[in-house]
Amino acid sequence: MNDHRDNRYDFKTIEAKWQKIWKDEKSFKTYDDFNRDKYYVLEMFPYPSGKLHMGHVRNYSIGDAIARIKKMQGFNVLHPMGFDSFGLPAENAAIKNNAEPEAWTESNIKEMEQQLDKLGFAYDWDREVSTCRPEYYKWMQWIFIQFYKRGLAYKKENPVNWCPSCKTVLANEQVVNGECERCKSQVGKKNLSQWYLRITDYADRLLADLDKLENWPDKVKIMQRNWIGKSIGAQITFDIVDFSEKLDVFTTRADTLYGVTYMVLAPEHPYVKDLIYGLPEEKAALDYIEEVSHKNDIERSSTVGEKTGVFIGRYAINPINGKEIPIFISDYVLMGYGTGAIMAVPAHDQRDFDFARKFNLEIIPVVDSDDPEIDVNNLSKSFEAEGTIINSGEFNGLDNREAIQKMISCLEAKGIGKKTVNYRLRDWLISRQRYWGTPIPMINCPNCGWVPEKEENLPVLLPKDVEFTGKGESPLATSESFVNCKCPVCGCNAKRELDTMDTFLDSSWYFLRFCDPENEDIPFSKEKTDYWMAVDQYIGGVEHAILHLMYARFFQKVFKDMGLASHDEPFTNLLTQGMVNKDGKKMSKSIGNVVAPDEIITKYGADTARLFILFAAPPEKELDWSDEGVEGSYRFLNRVYRLVSETLKRAHEAKISTDVHYEPVREKLNSDDRELLLVMNAAIKKVTEDAGGRFNFNTAISSIMELVNQCYRYKELAGAKLELLLEAVKTVIILLYPFTPHIAEEMWEGFNMGRMCHVKWPDYDPNALERDQVEIVVQVNGKIKEKLMVDAGLDKDSLEAFVMSNEAVREHIKDKNIVKVIPIPGRLVNIVVK
Repeated sequence: MNDHRDNRYDFKTIEAKWQKIWKDEKSFKTYDDFNRDKYYVLEMFPYPSGKLHMGHVRNYSIGDAIARIKKMQGFNVLHPMGFDSFGLPAENAAIKNNAEPEAWTESNIKEMEQQLDKLGFAYDWDREVSTCRPEYYKWMQWIFIQFYKRGLAYKKENPVNWCPSCKTVLANEQVVNGECERCKSQVGKKNLSQWYLRITDYADRLLADLDKLENWPDKVKIMQRNWIGKSIGAQITFDIVDFSEKLDVFTTRADTLYGVTYMVLAPEHPYVKDLIYGLPEEKAALDYIEEVSHKNDIERSSTVGEKTGVFIGRYAINPINGKEIPIFISDYVLMGYGTGAIMAVPAHDQRDFDFARKFNLEIIPVVDSDDPEIDVNNLSKSFEAEGTIINSGEFNGLDNREAIQKMISCLEAKGIGKKTVNYRLRDWLISRQRYWGTPIPMINCPNCGWVPEKEENLPVLLPKDVEFTGKGESPLATSESFVNCKCPVCGCNAKRELDTMDTFLDSSWYFLRFCDPENEDIPFSKEKTDYWMAVDQYIGGVEHAILHLMYARFFQKVFKDMGLASHDEPFTNLLTQGMVNKDGKKMSKSIGNVVAPDEIITKYGADTARLFILFAAPPEKELDWSDEGVEGSYRFLNRVYRLVSETLKRAHEAKISTDVHYEPVREKLNSDDRELLLVMNAAIKKVTEDAGGRFNFNTAISSIMELVNQCYRYKELAGAKLELLLEAVKTVIILLYPFTPHIAEEMWEGFNMGRMCHVKWPDYDPNALERDQVEIVVQVNGKIKEKLMVDAGLDKDSLEAFVMSNEAVREHIKDKNIVKVIPIPGRLVNIVVK
């Protein structure tokens, strides 16, 4: 805006100009200045799919606004960006298009970098990390080896979904109606030896430390608590008739043990095949096991649909009363949860009740009900087991809560049970039978067993000589140069691990690498992470509330135990932004309601896109896309641009310097001056609090719009002070900068006051927020009759006297008896009459 005569908002020229300047001048370069207060703001880094969507734009616009405000407030701001770039889509593209995953991924990264630059985000690109690059995954492998050395990484067999046609492992989400989503073949189960991380060792700390996270959304903490699922209860041992092994069952309701009338095992339970061997029920049980093998865990865990199962011809013995109870297998019991065996109490659990009804099994209530509509001797459905114990021998008459403890003591005394703590959380299965991931740096030696690669040999690189067929356990198996190696301990011929790591590992520590991205000796310097960590503000979708955030917390605690970090929680504040919808539905290609960011940038500019997406809704709420709202944001920016251009033109014509700060003398200001000053300071206060603290960007932007309106009103006044108007217009630009940086920089340039990124955030003047006069409402019997301007600060008596002396008010109450007058200073006076 060097030419103040041009008030056309040419966003294409403006945005290209400032993006080049910021890049050339490295305006957002961050330095490790340990003497300054820091602020680390981070948005969850994206998978490089090649195209940004509006959810990305919303996420990154929020983070960028925060970063710019904090920098202007004097903080040393770390605001980096990178790419979570390993994953299955690249491998699928390689199979489909006969392209290398690396080339496909790097091409997408380049495209997304260009899109991010077009939006003007203030990233320090010198700190960029990409998880698929060897300089990153070298340290991912190093971290895995440290976990292994500490006993936190181990290998065991576990059943997985297996497609016999594709000859590959499938995630639960890839199994649809028992079929492979790719080839439609029937999916079965297969035992594979896979790597796990022992996250359960940290279950108590992960649970307890949620209380430290005061600035996390409650819903996220609740989801994590439920996922960890700590339960205090009892492990009870059941004998099996004519079988040497025993069944252990965990329950939180030991008080209901007399109500157990059958047991259910997971079809995969290791005892099942021995239990059914040679029995008449063997074939039916094996057929059922085969049927269940085609279901995924999601289908099996569903609470809808008919319960299925088969009796296996065996009986367990209820340890508290010696009764023999039948043993079933059923798909609703999963081997991955608890012990793979449950005791069924059908009177007090609806799932067990439905199963018992279907198979004509006994139903014994063991807690009485106070509900007169429930006949415990003739149940039509289960009911909650809260109340007085019945049908339970010596425990009858006890409150069920008291009975829990007494039952556990009884079991412990008999040696058939013990008080124990159970967790829903399971160790983290990290093996993936894929190519495009971090190779697990383990070697299988015929003499030494599994041993880690020597650290000086890291990274174990992904080989290039692989075949992508979509079949087989892993493309890595097709590379002899990768598979065959020497044992790092004894030197004999050995084989490398063919699995790669779950990509959630890569994203469990990237925020630490951003603190020290060029370190070639260690993953990150403790000195630098002690300065930058924890992340002050983390921003991302609530869909990551459990897995990503849980795993990142787990890694951070391990790093602290290893002496690599001082903080045991990675993220101090968490903001989970809502989805972007259109026509009432989430934007989706399949629905056809997607609005591409490039379309909006081309038609209206990046600043318009950013302004709309921050103004349309509070960040944690869902946002409904509105073409009219985008148009409105664009018109507003044009209006601001004209305001600045016209004001600068006046200043040049009047030969008033624009690069000098104007300090108004309150005594020399008239009421119009004071009103502009008040609105200006109110806007500064509102934006500082709402955008810089509470992150209510919509209300912050609304206050800027009010200031723009006031500037337009003021500049048309005959007695308008140009110096004061200039100050108000400068304030508009400063307050807009975090949201619409390109246009703000362009307008600021007209004042010859340097770059916006070096401007100090303004303070508001509390005295300017006090009006000399305020408008009050006058009511008669609660109905509004007049609105009057009165001196601010009048006490009750003075306010009452002023109102009662007003002629218009006196006209409303003449010939009436005044019962009482209720003055509320600064707001209203209500006169009660008869």
